[in-house]
Amino acid sequence: MIYGEIIKKERIKRGLSQEELGKILGVTKVSVCGYEKGTRTPTLDIFIRLSDALELTPNQLLGREIMAVAEGETAYEFPITGQERALIQMSRTNDNFRLKMQKELNTYKK
Repeated sequence: MIYGEIIKKERIKRGLSQEELGKILGVTKVSVCGYEKGTRTPTLDIFIRLSDALELTPNQLLGREIMAVAEGETAYEFPITGQERALIQMSRTNDNFRLKMQKELNTYKK
């Protein structure tokens, strides 16, 4: 499950062990390991605690929204959905799709 990968990535990013995150959540290291592997599903209460502990929105934790960083002189973050992420990925790997999108965008700029 995607949220397991996100939990693990964000836990490591914050320098927390599974045991430390478990203490914050009020669960065991084994539970945290299960959440990360996708073999356990956190209760709603634990899910909310995870969201708070990892400083993520519920949508980010579920993989439905990620923070994108804009390039250029002014760096800022903004959320994108999983569907938007899929469109970006498709535009990177499919030349025909990318050309159609660029043509469509140009019609809106006028």
